[in-house]
Amino acid sequence: MKHIPLGALSVPNIALGLMRISEMEDAAIRDLVGAARDSGIDFFDHADIYGTALHASERRFAEAMRFSPAERDEITIQTKAGIIPGVGYDFSYDHLVSAVEESLRALNTDRIDVLLLHRPDALMEPDEVARAFDRLYDDGKVRAFGVSNHTPRQMELLGRWIRRPIVANQMQLSVTHAPMIAQGIAANTLTDQATDRDGGVLDYCRLEGVAVQAWSPMGGPGGPFIGDPNRPELNAVLDRLAADYDVTAEAIATAWITRHPANIQVVLGTTRPDRVRASAAGSALPLTRPEWYEIFRAAGHVVP
Repeated sequence: MKHIPLGALSVPNIALGLMRISEMEDAAIRDLVGAARDSGIDFFDHADIYGTALHASERRFAEAMRFSPAERDEITIQTKAGIIPGVGYDFSYDHLVSAVEESLRALNTDRIDVLLLHRPDALMEPDEVARAFDRLYDDGKVRAFGVSNHTPRQMELLGRWIRRPIVANQMQLSVTHAPMIAQGIAANTLTDQATDRDGGVLDYCRLEGVAVQAWSPMGGPGGPFIGDPNRPELNAVLDRLAADYDVTAEAIATAWITRHPANIQVVLGTTRPDRVRASAAGSALPLTRPEWYEIFRAAGHVVP
């Protein structure tokens, strides 16, 4: 498993997202996490809103795994805060501090390794975020901070106040949902692909040392693309390359992301152990430039 820097941490370039585990049995959760650990994945992604109720998936993770202190030290736990379901967003000092306290209780742990602000809050007061980050860091409750679905300017705004670096920005990215990559390739062409939709977030993150985390790496417009009969050209390419490399189509789709020199971390959302193992095989798979661009074209993108 290839590792990448995330702030001061060294983490696997594939993480397991646990959005859908709140109604799974303990044994199924342990099988899923065990498949990840056996594949070299020790980074687990949560959010306070994941599950059938607030903190439900975090709680089920802790209940099923029951990590000893030594086992807890072997893994990296990331969670997110800031979304108020059915209402909007809240990056206020009180909300962020209380959300982390609830996550700590749900996860049965004394610290969060990485805390992300979960989608931008238009009513954010950056000084409140800075106070919350300082309090959580100084109390030893959060080791590092990041954002999710933020633009470069939103990160710059935060950066004027916060004393801790932004170590990650979690964004939707797959071969069929790749505006952060596709826009630059089509720059200066009269195509929809050339439209800047995120302010050049990928290049900004590379310049500033912010790790990009790719959520929904197997999804995009129309849903999951592997095996989708509406995407025959893409699946033909994925299947052929999978046979060439003796892996699965999931590994090739993962490798399309991990091959990028930005050192992107793929966040898997599956609840199937076999798909975790299959995707993990794409961690360091050395796609050639022709193969990478062939997949890109087959997904419907323009290469001028």
